[in-house]
Amino acid sequence: MTTPLTLTPGRRPDGTAVLTVVGEIDMSNTGSLAAALDGAPGPLVLDLTEVEYLDSAGLSVLFPHADRLELIAGPLLAPVLTISGLTDLTTRH
Repeated sequence: MTTPLTLTPGRRPDGTAVLTVVGEIDMSNTGSLAAALDGAPGPLVLDLTEVEYLDSAGLSVLFPHADRLELIAGPLLAPVLTISGLTDLTTRH
């Protein structure tokens, strides 16, 4: 069974691509997240403020894009992103 995940693409006023993610990111739905990340060329703001769970499979999808990601995450995900080392490779707000 696939865990519910909503991916909403958009743009900031300056034209930077934004991908807003809502739900849980786990091995059942990382394919859709990977496709969305692959389909958004250039710098990308990844808004994870409404993500309630992120497992290692989800992290493994983010790392290949780290050099172009700006992460927005709430206090729930901050420790996961920090311990994984992802925040050392991206910008996080």
